[in-house]
Amino acid sequence: MIRDQITRILKDAVKNAGFADADSNITSTANAQFGDYTTTIAMQLGKKEQKNPFSIAEKIAQNIEIKDPIGSVKIIRPGFINFFLSKNSLQNELQTILQNEGKYGSSNKFKEKKVIVEYSSPNIAKPFTIGHLRSTIIGDAIANLLEFIGFQVFRDSHIGDWGTQFGKLIYAIKYFNEYSFEDIETSKNPLKELVNLYVIFHIRAENKPELEEEARKIFKKLEDGDKEIRALWQKCIDLSFQEFNKIYSKLGVKFTENNGCGFGESFFENKMKPILEELEKYAWYKDSKGAKIVQFPGDKLPPFMIIKQDGATLYSTRDLATDKFRLTNSRYGKDVKIINEVGAEQSLYFRQLYETEKMLGWVKEDQRIHVKHGLYRFRDTKMSTRKGNTIWLEEVLEESRKRAYSLSRDDSKGRSEENSKKNRFDHLLANHEAEDVAEAVGIGALKWNDLKRSSHLDVVFDWDEILNMQGNSGPYMQYTYVRCLSVLSRHPLDEILPPTLHRGQNDIPLNTDELAIMRMLAKFPEVLMSSAQQYAPHYVCTYLYELGQKYNLFYQKYPILKAENNMKDFRLALTAATANVIKTGLNLLGIQVVEKM
Repeated sequence: MIRDQITRILKDAVKNAGFADADSNITSTANAQFGDYTTTIAMQLGKKEQKNPFSIAEKIAQNIEIKDPIGSVKIIRPGFINFFLSKNSLQNELQTILQNEGKYGSSNKFKEKKVIVEYSSPNIAKPFTIGHLRSTIIGDAIANLLEFIGFQVFRDSHIGDWGTQFGKLIYAIKYFNEYSFEDIETSKNPLKELVNLYVIFHIRAENKPELEEEARKIFKKLEDGDKEIRALWQKCIDLSFQEFNKIYSKLGVKFTENNGCGFGESFFENKMKPILEELEKYAWYKDSKGAKIVQFPGDKLPPFMIIKQDGATLYSTRDLATDKFRLTNSRYGKDVKIINEVGAEQSLYFRQLYETEKMLGWVKEDQRIHVKHGLYRFRDTKMSTRKGNTIWLEEVLEESRKRAYSLSRDDSKGRSEENSKKNRFDHLLANHEAEDVAEAVGIGALKWNDLKRSSHLDVVFDWDEILNMQGNSGPYMQYTYVRCLSVLSRHPLDEILPPTLHRGQNDIPLNTDELAIMRMLAKFPEVLMSSAQQYAPHYVCTYLYELGQKYNLFYQKYPILKAENNMKDFRLALTAATANVIKTGLNLLGIQVVEKM
């Protein structure tokens, strides 16, 4: 990366200027007039050595070797050292993008590192709600980014296929008369029928609390291997995966573990006993009114329940068994990093889990990561399967497709009549292709709307924002890519491949808009690196949106195909590089590009 090259040059300059090594802290500048990168190293050294930071900056600057990628250096009070990239380095980077389509920004820096990314993790016998969308697409994007910078990534979905909720559901299947199981299996939406039973159970339990105890007994039978109960439970699992796989196929999401199904909680049923035996060795593992808890030293966290009063296991028991399996499995290795992409409301639980694993000596600091996501908000109401006011993800995906298709037929917002006709899906494509494009645009819009903001924030679901063609949206980015392809389709691609950059390109007087795009393109690798290391896909969205804005401004202001020869070659190359970076970035976010809109 260019920033790494500048860091090495700066370190040599600091050393040659006679100063001790310090954190270079090179960051991108927000304003182009202050260069491309800046460092506060002179202020750090000034504070440390009790000297004027501006004088230190001057001395360091005098020792900076002006060579690619550095074009010039300027210092600004009180001691900023600002770097301006050379035109030659920008054009070399442009050539690198064109030569590495789909791979620009990738790295093997972390090729020796392994990471498990756990995400999605739906519950058996419950259809996906829109609430599942966040973990699924955020986790998938994080896994993609980590893989792109070299990590060996294991994608796991910790399916919720165990616990007392199955006692409730199976009790309802056995003893409520609303449905026979045969009716459920043959239903158009079998999982929704199971959810209906789950809701009915809770309604009845409000007036008849003893049902909760009956459900616990059923779950205990499930744990003990009762054949009838196990058979009903397995049928619920089979029905669930039929539905899950349809959703994952639409979203383009896959998992690597357990033959693509992910390791469910039930997989660890027979792996909990050794964990409980290990816990018994520690004084901080205590009895509490018949239950078993972890008592944290100094009460730094609330007690962490491991076994209920009735002897039944909990999420915590199974999660400990899950992580022990991962940390002792040669496929992963004891140093594997484990990332849980789970809602922010589970923050305390994961702090307790991670602290327990550290107390057991299983993991080191920062080996366990909780990536938190906020909630979707609909009229300020939190969705709850138990209350029966859920918004099903399948219905949202279908609605996104319909609205995306309608968007292509009603382009009155910001488009001329001619462009509106040109860009209708059904005008350019056969009907089945139009439907495919509409689905890609609709799902891409949903993903972008989620990923464009920091994951911990709540999201207010607004169709007008999601499918906005003019603002910060998925359709806007997909249309920018289509615009690039439209330009390139009118000129043979072999004539704009990298060799044209050597045909007198260094003598072309580039304008500020072209230079701005080139500077943006050159920073793509470091954006990907930061986004992956900080588990922050929204960095990529912010970058792509700014790149799209700069390219669209350039497209509107300057001729491309009608420009003079060398300038035409350059602008086509700039267009091709922009398209490559947008496609790579969107793909890493799990968003499919389309060739026509």
